[in-house]
Amino acid sequence: MIDARAVVSPQARIAEDVHVGPFSVIGAGVEIGPGTWVGPHVVINGPARIGAGNKFFQFCSIGDDPQDKKYKGEPTRLEIGDRNVFRECCTVNRGTIQDQGVTRIGSDNLMMAYTHVAHDCVLGDRIVMANCATLGGHVHIGDWAILGGLSAVHQFSKIGAHAFIANNAAATRDVPPYVMAVGQPAEPHSVNSEGLKRRGFTDEQVRNIKHAYRLLYRSGLKLKDALLQLEEFAAGKPELAVFIDFIKTSSRSIVR
Repeated sequence: MIDARAVVSPQARIAEDVHVGPFSVIGAGVEIGPGTWVGPHVVINGPARIGAGNKFFQFCSIGDDPQDKKYKGEPTRLEIGDRNVFRECCTVNRGTIQDQGVTRIGSDNLMMAYTHVAHDCVLGDRIVMANCATLGGHVHIGDWAILGGLSAVHQFSKIGAHAFIANNAAATRDVPPYVMAVGQPAEPHSVNSEGLKRRGFTDEQVRNIKHAYRLLYRSGLKLKDALLQLEEFAAGKPELAVFIDFIKTSSRSIVR
């Protein structure tokens, strides 16, 4: 399953059924799980642990040194879950010791062509990054989030679960769960209601989320006062707990 023209380090650990295409390079310290497909001209450097059923298209650069001037060659790593797809020319860097020393990507994500995941990013599951979407260092992305083409997320920012970042948007602050953000810098636009319906949220849950959005963004209340009303309204509505928790723990402040 390994093309004779590929270069695979003897210090790499690769499952028996992994396909490695011509002219790809697998470095020392790389672990690749079963059912993974590595196309031609892919470079994967370690330390990196890659799960099962992933696909890496041509010219991907995975697990290389972080693009951080503070990085001095310290041992850091990359962890990737299962069934992710990395299309042409994706770049994913390892972590730095200024954070936890690891970049983490969950499972069932789609990274379209030319996307970039910087050092120390933490990505959940079922995320879509459209062509040329870019993450700065230390960014956290929640499950089911979608980042439109040519969008960018500022370092240390967080994007909540089920959020939608529009094409060409620049998220310089945290975007709460369920929120659709547009513009440069990104501002709240609406609730990602269509995405929520596709993922099985009930009509009542979507209505509750829309009401919470209006309290936060359309009521004219200060953030502290809006949170008080949100907490009262959220009683018995578990879909709003993640929304409120995200706002409370925001470190860069939320888009407003």
